[in-house]
Amino acid sequence: MKTAIVTGASGNLGKAVGKKFIDQGYKVIGTVIPNDPALVNFPAGRFEKVAVDLMNEDDAAKFIEEMISKYISIDAAVLTVGGFAMGKIADTKTADIYKQYKLNFETAYNVARPLFVQMMKQKSGRIFIIGSRPGLNAKDGKGMIAYGLGKSLIFRLADLMNDEAKGTNVVTSVVVPSTIDTPQNRSSMPDADPSKWVKPEAIADIIYFYCTFLYNLVWF
Repeated sequence: MKTAIVTGASGNLGKAVGKKFIDQGYKVIGTVIPNDPALVNFPAGRFEKVAVDLMNEDDAAKFIEEMISKYISIDAAVLTVGGFAMGKIADTKTADIYKQYKLNFETAYNVARPLFVQMMKQKSGRIFIIGSRPGLNAKDGKGMIAYGLGKSLIFRLADLMNDEAKGTNVVTSVVVPSTIDTPQNRSSMPDADPSKWVKPEAIADIIYFYCTFLYNLVWF
């Protein structure tokens, strides 16, 4: 049975990704924040829920070490944890940037780094990190300075990891979705047309599909 790690497993996207990989025969290890009250109802034999603070580098490293010891190899990882904040340059302090940096970059890097090292040892693996258009293009980050800066490092990280892994079967991909159709987004944008948004299940399908390809930037 192949093994996949999904961070943020209790979120809308995390649940969709977890279900997709479980349906495809994977054992999924899903992370949640400590004391997370959200329910994640997957078959016990196919899913393991682990509470871990991914902003704590030592805790994240210990989590990955324990999963490697338990499952020997990790075939895929989908890192969905992140946060969002509005704010123009005039309103954005370094403390705001640091918060978004921790939420969007450190939570990914603290997991991706030890996983990348392991995948290089086992000579195969796929890492998917959720990016964003504000993090990719400056024009899309207008009014979202801290968020855009925090997410921008995801793309550079993927480039560096793929360069180091060149010629191997280890690939890091950045998934760049448009607005995701979630209850939270519908509530916060009541005048928008959600029919134009992407479903979490569609993102999960794309991620699983690209698990077998060597692309490192996924658009939809």
